[in-house]
Amino acid sequence: MSEQLDERPAPPPAGEPAGAAIPSVGMVGAGQLARMTCPAAAGLAIGFRVLAAAADDSAAKVWPDVRLGDYRSLADLRGFAAGCDVVTFDHEHVPGPHLAALEEAGVVIRPGADALRYTQDKLAMRERLTALGVACPRYAPVRDLGDIERFAEQRGWPVVLKAVSGGYDGKGVWVCASPAEAAEVAGLDLRLLAEEYVSFDRELAALVARSPHRQGAAYPVVQTVQRDGICREVLAPAPGLAADRAEAAQSLALRIAAELDVTGLLAVELFDTPGGLLVNELAMRPHNCGHWTIEGAVTSQFEQHLRAVLDLPLGAPGPLAPQVVMANLLGGTDPDVYDRYIHVMAADPGVKVHLYGKAVRRGRKIGHVTVLGDDVAELRDRARRAASFLRWGTEDGD
Repeated sequence: MSEQLDERPAPPPAGEPAGAAIPSVGMVGAGQLARMTCPAAAGLAIGFRVLAAAADDSAAKVWPDVRLGDYRSLADLRGFAAGCDVVTFDHEHVPGPHLAALEEAGVVIRPGADALRYTQDKLAMRERLTALGVACPRYAPVRDLGDIERFAEQRGWPVVLKAVSGGYDGKGVWVCASPAEAAEVAGLDLRLLAEEYVSFDRELAALVARSPHRQGAAYPVVQTVQRDGICREVLAPAPGLAADRAEAAQSLALRIAAELDVTGLLAVELFDTPGGLLVNELAMRPHNCGHWTIEGAVTSQFEQHLRAVLDLPLGAPGPLAPQVVMANLLGGTDPDVYDRYIHVMAADPGVKVHLYGKAVRRGRKIGHVTVLGDDVAELRDRARRAASFLRWGTEDGD
């Protein structure tokens, strides 16, 4: 049975008469995405509730309307949704049958269960996009090492193996250079998808929003810099990206949002190759590639998501500076990140630091830094030095 931190209804915003029709959004999940959505909800003066697994979850530490429960429990989800006009998500892990049951009971879910299926099941996503004529890496479902080896005979080594469901931040993805490496993954008792290893120039991401009234908005296409399967930097807009390639990426993302009937945000991760754009992954929620929008865009991705799921007019997605760089902050060996705030603030007052209130573990995303300006090389250096000092206590770390 679900608990809640405070059973009292949230009071109306200051200046609103009691009983005013204020829309309320419930977000399943209380991680950093929900935490960064909280200020956007406050700015829009809407009701906002989060479903947290524990009272010390990232968003639960900073927001008053928190309900404790398990996203895998249909009863907890039903209780959480009661009183919400719309339910949305900060992760993709709610079981599909639960989503369908909520919709059947009249709960408004945005994005809906049919759309979310394509973020929960990578094989279904690949099959649907391929049917739409969207270019993707060549793939095949595989059951065992023999299937993987037969795929490699056609596509060559290395082979990229992906868990069909449950992967994130590099987890659930393996680049296997040999049958021996593939055998280890095949022995994990997971549903697997094999994909060709793509030689690309860089990775891009197109972030768009779509409302139930089919209004769409597209943010500038960004470059994401990955290391060990984890996004380390986002460069907005992608430096040197030709206008026609940027427009193609935005148009593709808007088309996918329409074809899959997405409401809210859609992030489309792309490989930029000499032969064109290939779709790598989809996410239907605020996304790491859009954190730069908090300071760097007219409308942050978090406000935009709320506008979209409530079917409000979408905000302008344009940038506020010629170039924005966001660097993710990963945990190091010293948990006292706050003690290093003073140095970062004093060394570069233009750096914006966001910490997620999460326990520090080495390699875990615990925050990000953002800088705005004109020179992308200078901005990357400033962001890297700030993130390094917060992580390691030195500007020379990784």
